[in-house]
Amino acid sequence: MEYRLARNAVVSEYRKGRLSRLDVCDAHPELLRAARNIGIRLAEDCPICEEEQLTHVTYVFGAGLPAQGTCPATPAALARLCRRAQEVACYVVEVCPACAWNHLARMYPAGGRHRTSAIGARRGKAEQQGNG
Repeated sequence: MEYRLARNAVVSEYRKGRLSRLDVCDAHPELLRAARNIGIRLAEDCPICEEEQLTHVTYVFGAGLPAQGTCPATPAALARLCRRAQEVACYVVEVCPACAWNHLARMYPAGGRHRTSAIGARRGKAEQQGNG
């Protein structure tokens, strides 16, 4: 599921002055840490501060994983989670490490009956971003 329309609406409201920077730049410290250390840097500037490139951070939730989810540090670790026999939910968050902007970019099911479709979806997205 893509969340681009909701993202664009928030950015538009911010640019019109209806939302403050404090309203939209509220990333949790752990999310910022993950963005700085293990996130995937994008070739897109932050829509709020326009000073730094955005980063994607993926969290995975499912049976047998910690209640707060897990944040795979490498593409191989994410691929292992997506090949699990049990279904998992993957949430990709775009983050600006400079100003703390964050927004859910997409969510996709993986593992279980979604094992092959999730791997294909990630490959397609990586190719669109020029990372493939």
